[in-house]
Amino acid sequence: MNLNLEVEQEEDGRWLAEVLELPGAMAYGASADEAMVKAEALAFRALAEQLERGEVSPLPITLSVPSAA
Repeated sequence: MNLNLEVEQEEDGRWLAEVLELPGAMAYGASADEAMVKAEALAFRALAEQLERGEVSPLPITLSVPSAA
């Protein structure tokens, strides 16, 4: 499973990071790094819950993270 993290700065100055393959896995931060850390943690929590409930089978994963802007 490949997960892609997209990060962009909003008009109000906050940064938004989103894991594209996991609907709703997005987080805001004061910096690009902060938003990415929060979104990554959220993605791993969501995947862990799915595994624990038997909703998905274990798969090798790769997380692609862009360099900070």
